[in-house]
Amino acid sequence: MLLPTQFRGVEADYHHLRSSVQVWDVACERQVQLFGPDADRLAQLLTVRDLRKMDIGRCGYAPVVDANGRMLNDPVVLHVDVDRWWFSVADSDLVLWAGGIALGKGLDVDVHEPGISPLAVQGPRSEDVMARLFGDDVRAIRFFRFSVLPFDGHPLLVARSGWSAQGGFEIYVDDDAVACRLYDALMIAGEPDGIGPGCPNLIERIEAGLLTYGSDITRDDTALEAGLDRYCALDAPIEAIGLAALRRQRDEGVGRQIRGLTIGGPPVPLVRTWWPLHAGRGQVGRVTSATWSPRLNTNVAIGMVDADFTAEGTPLDVDIAGECRQVTVCDLPFPGSSQRSNT
Repeated sequence: MLLPTQFRGVEADYHHLRSSVQVWDVACERQVQLFGPDADRLAQLLTVRDLRKMDIGRCGYAPVVDANGRMLNDPVVLHVDVDRWWFSVADSDLVLWAGGIALGKGLDVDVHEPGISPLAVQGPRSEDVMARLFGDDVRAIRFFRFSVLPFDGHPLLVARSGWSAQGGFEIYVDDDAVACRLYDALMIAGEPDGIGPGCPNLIERIEAGLLTYGSDITRDDTALEAGLDRYCALDAPIEAIGLAALRRQRDEGVGRQIRGLTIGGPPVPLVRTWWPLHAGRGQVGRVTSATWSPRLNTNVAIGMVDADFTAEGTPLDVDIAGECRQVTVCDLPFPGSSQRSNT
């Protein structure tokens, strides 16, 4: 499925997202549904995050790894109902993996992709717009929680979540006709706030340290290398695929990790292939995503860096199509991104 990368221009979209409100068609975030008596067990097998305290009505970022601890997906997991979970997947699939695990373990659970397409409403004015459609009950939804609210007589799952640091909601739409009416109603309700169409923004997501699967993290990277330690229940008594491998890696030492980077010089081009990072003559990592930040007046980037060079302030060099630029290692998110921790 395709996803837009810009509407007004990447920088114009960035400023609009930080000041107003946007509607994103993120139907490419497919849901992998687990339903049945063994849904809870399968959900926990699929992620190294401890799901035991994730009650119905909660959602959370949950790394999915293979038996070696390497990343397969980094979905948001929703505990929708008794014996029902949704894995809202990123830029790879999970339905065949989940179905294979269920079959191999002999679990009593149905695994399939329901016809549900998320619509995101993001930006600092998103709550007021949503309240005009769903009433003030939407204001009571806590971060990474959801409620089922009616729109035009149709119940919709509404979560306070989304792939930006500016705050907002995701509406899980299960009816095509309702989706069209909802989109139009959002545009009308948001007119006083300058609403417009939008999409995940390159500048905003790098500033916020939001990783993309397939670019910043891949099947070659473990969850610990991806900097997702806080979502890995390394000491919990749970059964999860890949957890033993991550425990071994923690004990033996993590050899590289995702870090923030600033790159000197004029605005960088779009990263189409990874740019090598160097310390002296040796390569010590790669730049995976980069862009010019008009707010910070510098190039901001995300990269995978060898462990000996991850300290904040470490100077490195990057090779951008034969041009050497100075790089400084820093923490994520970048200052002023307004990111709230995923829970």
